[in-house]
Amino acid sequence: MDKIAAMRAFVAVVEHDGFAAAARALGLSRSVVNRQVIQLEDTVKTQLLVRNTRKVSPTQAGLAYYDRCVRILADIEDAELELDRQTDAPRGLLRVNAPMSFGTMHLAGKVGDFCKRYPEVSVQLQLDDRFIDPIAEGYDVTIRVAALQDSALIARRIATARMALVASPDFLKEYGPLVSPDDLARVPCLHQGAVAAGSQWTLEGPDGTRAIPVRGRFGSNNGEATAEVAARGLGVAMLPTFIACPFLREGRLVPVLEGWEPAPVGIHAIYAPNRHMAPKVRSFIDFLVEAFGGTPYWDRRSSS
Repeated sequence: MDKIAAMRAFVAVVEHDGFAAAARALGLSRSVVNRQVIQLEDTVKTQLLVRNTRKVSPTQAGLAYYDRCVRILADIEDAELELDRQTDAPRGLLRVNAPMSFGTMHLAGKVGDFCKRYPEVSVQLQLDDRFIDPIAEGYDVTIRVAALQDSALIARRIATARMALVASPDFLKEYGPLVSPDDLARVPCLHQGAVAAGSQWTLEGPDGTRAIPVRGRFGSNNGEATAEVAARGLGVAMLPTFIACPFLREGRLVPVLEGWEPAPVGIHAIYAPNRHMAPKVRSFIDFLVEAFGGTPYWDRRSSS
């Protein structure tokens, strides 16, 4: 038995209130985690957990042992991170989560460049439009393109995502030019999310800030899907420029209501607070700031 691995499994079960959540956090199967904890109990000759059909909870002895395990594992992690800091050589497996569109269109290529620069780092890139819990699901770095909520996690801005209002040339031939934000209320618009409730778009322009109710027949949680539907003339879309720019360059979409823009959102790298950030995490985030910082390349291209 790997006693350190078993201690990690036991701590994860206590902290995540069960074997299934602990297994997800550790990237292991539930049966492996269960076996490790049973072997640990056999080794220390003490029942550490009370198991029933609804809940797993530590015994009194288990609570005391948990506290000791947490300190031991923290000391081991500090020792390993200190060695990493001394060598300053990024290495090991880096688990990254990112939204689907930003991941496929921009992040994946930069991850490839990062792997070439740091050959001792392996990257597991998971693309998912779900709003995940990075700690519970075991990610080292999570990329979010959104306004951030209060969190114990640390966020570093790697770029700014400008937003644009766009439509297809055929759509504008059918509905005529849009000259005022009020025109959005008379034409179909494409939604981020559910269709039935409609949306309200907030725009900033020469007359200040305007909130405009909009409606349409299409909604999606994916920006590339929305861009494709907009390019086929179904409505006005509000898209981040990192998605819209290829469509604008090809002429499949054109800007509308120029001078009026939705507020930009930050593109952030989210990670857990640690006294010693692992070199693989620090190097990856620094690499993303280098790659996307300032005016991102997609906006430079769109304005040329």
